[in-house]
Amino acid sequence: MNTYTLRRFNEFTPSDDDEDWRAMQRRPRVYMPEVQAVRAELPGGTQTAVTNETFLYASGDMARPRQVQAVATEASYFAIKKFIVTNGRAFVPQEVMAGARVLVIGTEVAEHFFRDLDPIGRSLRVAGVPYEVIGVIEKQGSVFGFSLDRLAIAPYTSPLIRAIRPRGDIEALMMQASSAELVNEGMEAARETLRGMRRLGPAEKDNFAIESPAAALAFFDEIKGKMVLFGTALPAIGLVVGAMVIMNIMLVAVAERTREIGIRKALGAKRRDILSQFLVEAATLSVVGAAIGIGLGIGLAQLIAALTPLPAAVAPWSIFAGLTVGAGVGIVAGIYPASRAARLDPITALRQE
Repeated sequence: MNTYTLRRFNEFTPSDDDEDWRAMQRRPRVYMPEVQAVRAELPGGTQTAVTNETFLYASGDMARPRQVQAVATEASYFAIKKFIVTNGRAFVPQEVMAGARVLVIGTEVAEHFFRDLDPIGRSLRVAGVPYEVIGVIEKQGSVFGFSLDRLAIAPYTSPLIRAIRPRGDIEALMMQASSAELVNEGMEAARETLRGMRRLGPAEKDNFAIESPAAALAFFDEIKGKMVLFGTALPAIGLVVGAMVIMNIMLVAVAERTREIGIRKALGAKRRDILSQFLVEAATLSVVGAAIGIGLGIGLAQLIAALTPLPAAVAPWSIFAGLTVGAGVGIVAGIYPASRAARLDPITALRQE
């Protein structure tokens, strides 16, 4: 809550324009003197934490090596992220100042390397350097199939920083205001400070990024909007094509069964009887097609869930909705052929060979 981050690159709102992308690649890196200057100008009560993240291989004595999300940061990181250490403890500012080789890990890392063992006090090597495990964070779950519990967090002054940022620059400065009202004030203070240090003119664009969760929400809302658009347009096209196919099939059926319709009318069948007969046939045809599509969808979802880390499932309500829509499309597509069959003159129909 109430967080914003200073980075070299925009994390959530990358531009699709090639020129903007090349300009972003030319941005200078963020170093510790700039971070300290920004910290000095932030509103009172603002918490900050330098963060550097990447994926590195970790190894232990009792399990095969595994890739983990390595984070080199400060002690305040746990409070900003609201990470609760359920076993052991988090590292403290004194350990950060000393560059201590201590590590706080996620539950997935603990289960993989220290199954049925207490990990506290044991050694875990990250990028070949041994660290002492001092804490385990409570389970975080996953997002889009990506586990949030594959964490290994160490002080940014430890050797881990050389594996993550060998140039010595800072990936991000995470800041948390004491209230929502101070977020914009803090963002502007950080922006003005860094622009002044980099001697940017009034007409020059920022050569850094300061983003809040609002930017992330806007980014995901944009993705969601596109997914809703494509997820609506493509099935709509499929329904229109399917309705045309069903209508043509039923028109052919009416043409081939003209004599049958005449016999039924001669025996006393009314228009509504003929109409309902062909509407039921059209609806049955579309419902069977919908059922086949639902079966393929369920199979595809299970295949995705089995072969990829992405969670995929078919909601029960969507099955009912699919069958209902299928029946509706069949009825709508069958109205014209059914009404044409119902209007046939029985004498003309009986003469049809």
